[in-house]
Amino acid sequence: MNRTVKTTVAVLAAALFASISDIAAAQVHSLRGVQPDTVDKAPQDLQYQGQKPGRQKPIDRTFKEQPPLIPHTLNNFDEITLEENQCMSCHGPEKYKEKNAPKLGDSHMSMVDVPGGGMNKVVNMTRWQCNSCHVPQVDAKPLVDNTFKGNITAKP
Repeated sequence: MNRTVKTTVAVLAAALFASISDIAAAQVHSLRGVQPDTVDKAPQDLQYQGQKPGRQKPIDRTFKEQPPLIPHTLNNFDEITLEENQCMSCHGPEKYKEKNAPKLGDSHMSMVDVPGGGMNKVVNMTRWQCNSCHVPQVDAKPLVDNTFKGNITAKP
């Protein structure tokens, strides 16, 4: 009788598992609205908001620690390389006043020894890749609903 009970329980468990698997498989939906095994399509190419640098207001931040957003287009800007960063031609400590641009933050600078004595402020290379944190904006429909409310109230 013990063997009969074990067999019955095993058959019932297998049937239950099969029906649960069928129900679960029928209820799984992708956030993208397609089957997970389909090939992704390239997103449409959207235009960045803003025009040439200096022609629009800075974008308000929504939380205290948010890196400033880039309010201008990045078209015709070269890549950031080890040797050159075109952002510094306007936002660097030498040029920001002349270009009337926001200055690179002090948190992005390091003190280095100058040959012959003294110290000089230079851009810290760990902060050289600006677009790792600072990003331009596009006018795009959100991919998912978002109810985020920042901790900074908008300026009147």
